[in-house]
Amino acid sequence: MRAFQISQAGGKASIAQCATPQPTDELVQVQIAACGLNFADLLMIEGKYQDTPAYPFTLGMEVSGTVTALGPDAPADLLGKRVAIFAGAGGLADVGLFPAARCMVLPDSMSFEDAAAFQVAYGTSHVALEHRAKLKAGETLVVLGASGGVGLTAVEIGKLMGATVIAVARGADKLAVAQQAGADHLIDAETDDIRARIKDLGGADVVYDAVGGDQFKASFRACNPEARIVIIGFASGEVPQIPANHLLVKNITVQGLYWGGYLTFDPKVLTDSMATLFDWYAQGRLKPHISKTFSLDQADQAIDFLRSRKSTGKVVVTTA
Repeated sequence: MRAFQISQAGGKASIAQCATPQPTDELVQVQIAACGLNFADLLMIEGKYQDTPAYPFTLGMEVSGTVTALGPDAPADLLGKRVAIFAGAGGLADVGLFPAARCMVLPDSMSFEDAAAFQVAYGTSHVALEHRAKLKAGETLVVLGASGGVGLTAVEIGKLMGATVIAVARGADKLAVAQQAGADHLIDAETDDIRARIKDLGGADVVYDAVGGDQFKASFRACNPEARIVIIGFASGEVPQIPANHLLVKNITVQGLYWGGYLTFDPKVLTDSMATLFDWYAQGRLKPHISKTFSLDQADQAIDFLRSRKSTGKVVVTTA
């Protein structure tokens, strides 16, 4: 079988030929159909991600496919099921072994490509907005990086939750994608005064920030009293420093959100969230935006495409 592996931090990943693994304990063997790429994959390549596995390892955090074999302690009813799995790693391969507890059985209407693009992006946004920020209908949500893999889902989910959504992204093409996802107002991060535009639109009640840097600073200064800012990541490369005295004056709350962290201390948050999201998908209320699909033999090109920041929504690699 093929596996897209990296042997050292900062090295170049490549396709390796490996023995097909067999499941033990509570693991299941999955014939992988598709794998969604994430910004965290780039950090893993550089050795900068908080959960980077020991080298060498196979890249690919979220996968979809069919369960083809079971370890002796895995539930028998998973055999043959179409599933999505947040694996953390191991997804860019023909076959993988994953814990049975992480398998989410797919709705019949969900394709493998959609499933591979679904869990991390939609899960992050739903937990951020519902569980952490407690976004209310009628509030104003500002989404920074609104055309990216997670940002676009925050626009969709924010609209479903009844918020007025302000999308911030770079350039007309990316803003058009955010508008198609339901954004009410658009701010071009390349040309607009972000702070002034947000304030002109009534200020921010919730800020969803996957960018950091100057965009965080601008939206922070445009927050309404009792606003909540949810920190998702720092795509700009700059981790902002937060003036605590400003938090005090406006009663602003800044929250962190690491979606995968809930697997270790409160996995029910994720399973409950995913059940809601799969239900919304089955109802036709959510539709993953896949920017481009690559084959496994083109995995290096897929990584480069993600790194170039030319993508909108998700980049997916299939095993075909």
